[in-house]
Amino acid sequence: MDKFIIEGRHPLLGELIPSGNKNAVLPLLAACLLTEEPVILNNVPTIRDVQTMRSLLESLGVEITEISPLSWKINAKDINEARLDPSLLKQIRASILLAGPMTARTGHLSLSPPGGDVIGRRRVDTHILALKGLGAKAAYDVEKKVFNFTAPKGLRGADILLDEASVTGTENAIMAAVLAKGDTVIRNAASEPHIQDLCHFLNMLGAKIENIGSNTLNIQGVSRLTGGEFTVGPDYLEVVSYIGAAVVTRGEIRIKNAGIEHLAMIKLVFNKIGYNWVEDGEDIVVPSDQSRRIEPDLGNAIPEISVMPWPAFPTDLMSIAIVAATQSSGSVLFHDWMYPSRMFFTDKLVSMGAQIVLCDPHRAIIQGPTKLIGENLESPDIRAGMSLVLAALAAKGTSTIRNVNQIDRGYEKVEEKLAKLGANIERVRGD
Repeated sequence: MDKFIIEGRHPLLGELIPSGNKNAVLPLLAACLLTEEPVILNNVPTIRDVQTMRSLLESLGVEITEISPLSWKINAKDINEARLDPSLLKQIRASILLAGPMTARTGHLSLSPPGGDVIGRRRVDTHILALKGLGAKAAYDVEKKVFNFTAPKGLRGADILLDEASVTGTENAIMAAVLAKGDTVIRNAASEPHIQDLCHFLNMLGAKIENIGSNTLNIQGVSRLTGGEFTVGPDYLEVVSYIGAAVVTRGEIRIKNAGIEHLAMIKLVFNKIGYNWVEDGEDIVVPSDQSRRIEPDLGNAIPEISVMPWPAFPTDLMSIAIVAATQSSGSVLFHDWMYPSRMFFTDKLVSMGAQIVLCDPHRAIIQGPTKLIGENLESPDIRAGMSLVLAALAAKGTSTIRNVNQIDRGYEKVEEKLAKLGANIERVRGD
């Protein structure tokens, strides 16, 4: 496997353009199964998870042509019922997104359990309950280890209350509902930017989705969808990751077309741990002059940063914020109640010199600032892996980060983008 060799303490300087949103393009690709007409997607990021989703679609008979490196033409006119490769399904969590559109389009699908990051149990119950609510039959075959989804009489609109505000569960429900007969209401829906992109994309193809961006979606089923062209928006998780890289290296960067409309709550949290940025039109400018001081709560209490469903602070940015906090003065408690293994990467930061108390699997107290020292590390998942890159950029000396193929799943050409900003980073190819 590939590894990064990083020499730290080189301030990042310059500008970059973020890639397309990974968490948007995966459901958009799955949604192309809903129409027989060609669809063009622009700003498709060149990352491993997207390539895996492409392989899954092509195994179903979908024709995908690269018009340019970042623009794909997807034609799902003729799709087959071939058994999906379990080894591919296990590579990404987003493989579960095939359930909604395939059940809506063909009436049946067999699917091995999805994979993805190892950050604790990730339920699929919400997906099953949503599809059952729309009239599908869904069951797990324990012996064959596959989920079987069938809708012999077609899907029908329904009033659905999701048992949790699951992002992918909401996306599956939306994709199934747009072709269901009648009206559907999805309550307790997640509302992240990538879900909003999916809704706008489907409406462009002829779907009728209202209240986009809220936690209650109204969908009027249609008999068919058409083709169209859509541009994937910037990846706000990548944008914030590079903001974090700039502040921990005491650099100054401009991020162009940064999607600033999605960053308000994230900015509040970064302000609390001592960092700020300036909006300049559609760009973000991260200055080198930062307070680097954690702001206590009233009464000089230690502040708590907790993840919550959108538009609150997202769980995928918790590890980035933790690394940034190690370079600020003061104490802060981070709380991620969603995933029981999200915090386990912090032992790697402790080995670099960070002062972190892991209270339990969900909570960690960070005391800063601390001088980090280069270390030999291994990337456990996409977001923790990127946070280790940030730690290495801030550290004195040289760090080696193994298993960076995990980072490649969610970040496009990360070493090239960082090198252009002045980072001393090298990819060493493995087997």
